[in-house]
Amino acid sequence: MSLNTAREDRRSLGDVHRTVPVAHPHLLKRLFAFMGPAYLVSVGYMDPGNWATDLEGGARFGYGLIWVLLMSNMMAVLLQSLAARLGIVTGHDLAQACRAEYLRPVNVTLWLLAEVAIAACDLAEVLGTVIALNLLFGLPLLWGCLVTAFDTVLLLAIQRVGIRKMEAFIFALVGTIGACFLVQIFLAQPDARALLTGFRPTLSSGALFVAIGILGATVMPHNLYLHSALVQTRRFGGDRGSQERACRYNLIDTVIALNAAFFINAAILVLSAAVFHKNTLEVASIEEAHRLLPSFLGRAAPILFGIALLCAGQSSTITGTLAGQIIMEGYLHLRIAPWLRRLVTRMLALIPAVVVIALAGDSSTQGLIVLSQVILSLQLSFAVIPLIHFTSSRKNMGSFATPWWGQILAWLTAGIIVALNAKLVLQTVRDWVEMAAESGSRIGPVPASWLVGSALYGLVGAVACLLAWVTIKPWVRPAPPWKPKPSVELDWADALRPHALSTIGVALEHSPADAEILNRALGLAQLGRTCLVLLHVVDTPMTGVYGAETSDREADADQRYLALVVEALRERGHTAESVLLYGPDRSARLIEQLRRTPVDLLVVGSHGHGLVSDLVFGQTVDRVRHGLDLPILVAVPTTQRRVIRHSLIFLRERRAAE
Repeated sequence: MSLNTAREDRRSLGDVHRTVPVAHPHLLKRLFAFMGPAYLVSVGYMDPGNWATDLEGGARFGYGLIWVLLMSNMMAVLLQSLAARLGIVTGHDLAQACRAEYLRPVNVTLWLLAEVAIAACDLAEVLGTVIALNLLFGLPLLWGCLVTAFDTVLLLAIQRVGIRKMEAFIFALVGTIGACFLVQIFLAQPDARALLTGFRPTLSSGALFVAIGILGATVMPHNLYLHSALVQTRRFGGDRGSQERACRYNLIDTVIALNAAFFINAAILVLSAAVFHKNTLEVASIEEAHRLLPSFLGRAAPILFGIALLCAGQSSTITGTLAGQIIMEGYLHLRIAPWLRRLVTRMLALIPAVVVIALAGDSSTQGLIVLSQVILSLQLSFAVIPLIHFTSSRKNMGSFATPWWGQILAWLTAGIIVALNAKLVLQTVRDWVEMAAESGSRIGPVPASWLVGSALYGLVGAVACLLAWVTIKPWVRPAPPWKPKPSVELDWADALRPHALSTIGVALEHSPADAEILNRALGLAQLGRTCLVLLHVVDTPMTGVYGAETSDREADADQRYLALVVEALRERGHTAESVLLYGPDRSARLIEQLRRTPVDLLVVGSHGHGLVSDLVFGQTVDRVRHGLDLPILVAVPTTQRRVIRHSLIFLRERRAAE
């Protein structure tokens, strides 16, 4: 049975969940509606980490490693299509599925590993953006780090406009990257015959390590989490036919988007082969490639190169933020504000970047990018293996479970990824131990290389044990079928019996907006049974000194105003009383009063400020809401015309009563 109803338990990316309609009668419009998630995923396959490995592969081995890129792309298409099917059929993203399958200690560990991978990925994106700013504008790397710390505001603004506009923005960035490299390839004029021979699987001496690096930089773990959640932004039905169409259209979207990513990665490698390998130049860094390009392709080439790098860094940053949100919500059922999520991720990436650049200089960026790819390689298997388990399970996927031939391909892909990435990680650890040994450093009588080796190999061993358990657990101790959260059983006789409110607190502002606040309170009050407690805080500068003894013009006016409103309410048969509070902090005074004398419901007005106004004038509603354990009704401000109309009606009725 399809567990589509599990979406109601905990929605992935709840603010954009099922917000994109796809029920279009025209085939092309329907396909266009489904296209988008894979493009957001594809930018992870062309981030600065890919640039470093592609440039090195092309410069050292010419066109000979294009087949590695093609194989990596085919693996990516397979894994991303499985991630999309998981989200469509079960309503779980990959993180939520892991939470449902594994025990809490394992899930917490998987979450921590995934967070480290997100930070490592963001590190590569930060460095790519910093390098691009340096190449285009000559901005020092440390100043570039400062700029990337503030691009969070831009990214949050893009996220708030909606998922379709964000997808369009990402598509524009990907198109810019592709156009820049298309022009550069035209200028480089690669050897077409040699290019075609690069698709024949061969490995020359020394090429294995670079091939592993290309694979590790191509298949990204966070993209699997991201794709399984993004497909749920489409509003498709829960029946089998709708899910089949969603799977089919998302497969088309995945093939097109990831082949575009393959084109860009291949373009980087081809450009490097046609320019640097042809002239027997080994290029090991992005900066070196940018410096050498004008000598062969003219002055326009490095500008296009820098623009493409800047677009790659920014687009990857957006998707990395979304993936971090999905991972935290899925594993922990914890959701924090997007700006805080973005800030934490960016700081985790900026701190090592700033420290290493400050201590080791500008030449250290390439080593940091390589380190980020090693960390991603370490995490990749922990996303791939659970994904294959989940999509092969008939108890959760039903008839959409991966067929036997698909499972063979998937497990073969996982085996290749685990083996090659294990080799890459072990080789890197061995290099670090050798560097420690060559330094001759000692900690007391113990050589530093012993301590470094013990720590690193111990860490790798622990990770290997965890991977083994993640692999065998669904076979030896499978979890029960994922079920939606059971419905709450209510005593309907009691639940549907109206309960009168004995006291309603009304926080007045002594402004025309009070008409809307009073209107909402009176709509809930019952004559003779509900007491309206009118609250107002006098917040003049003098109240901070004299408190309740304040007797200035504004305090007197507020007191007369409350008395007037109480009199008007009593004339209409309502029970009302007023409480005048004093102090510069309105929220604190309201919280203090209502804790001392609680009410059944508090009605407050919303000032409708934006971010800047909230920072300048402060917030009352949110502070009161978090400071009190009672229901609060927020009266949303109306247009000025409606406020004036309510005020005139109130005054007219007052005069008529007099």
